[in-house]
Amino acid sequence: MWSPLPYYDAIYLSPHLDDAVLSCGGHIFQTTQNSRSVLIVTVTAGDAPRAVSSFAQQQHQQWALDVSPIAARRAEDAAACRIVGADWLHWSLVDCIYRHDPVTGEPFYIGDDAIFGKVASADIGMMAHLVASITTMPTCGTLFVPLAIGNHVDHQLTRISAEYVFATNNPPTQLVYYEDYPYAARPDERVAILSRSGLHPQTVALSAAAIQARFDAICAYTSQIATLFGSTEQLYNQLIHFIAATGGERYWHSA
Repeated sequence: MWSPLPYYDAIYLSPHLDDAVLSCGGHIFQTTQNSRSVLIVTVTAGDAPRAVSSFAQQQHQQWALDVSPIAARRAEDAAACRIVGADWLHWSLVDCIYRHDPVTGEPFYIGDDAIFGKVASADIGMMAHLVASITTMPTCGTLFVPLAIGNHVDHQLTRISAEYVFATNNPPTQLVYYEDYPYAARPDERVAILSRSGLHPQTVALSAAAIQARFDAICAYTSQIATLFGSTEQLYNQLIHFIAATGGERYWHSA
């Protein structure tokens, strides 16, 4: 079992076991091809509890992963990271679909309206755990975090927690935001976040090899293809269209 390096040129905080590669796979590939080190840290990579809500069970069925679903997803992520040349680190925090009120036992999030809505007030303790985890990461030159386009609660918590730790931190660590794909392909979702962000864009052009690597790496998340895209053919068409419209991959800076 390998251990992370003490320093990386870039670290990508990924709320789930796919977000960084989905959103940034081309840039990550180009970075590692230029002999620069990249670490992808997945925030919610902890195993599902034995008893889960009916909504979580539905998610497992959609993924076709009824047995050890998160272990299977960690394996998918490792395969994707190898394709883009990045190291990976899986934290033990659990996905929002598994989190519940410690007093009542009731799940915080049941249904898409909940997971793409406001962070539950009783779930704010997740931020404390996440902040503590972020402070233990290897140091890096640039930390990439999600804009939280789409408003998924785990994306919101990842962004807020990273800002809490790093936004007032002086260089050498620079905080850069990435557009959460595929949610970023929806103009209304993107505008809703960026209109109040005060951030400035930078577009990274992608080589043909980088586009292919991003597509191949996304395909490694076999359990997610049908839910997110319908098929690999639809994924390819949607991804190529989005990259062409964007001019590559777009990142956002505070100055």
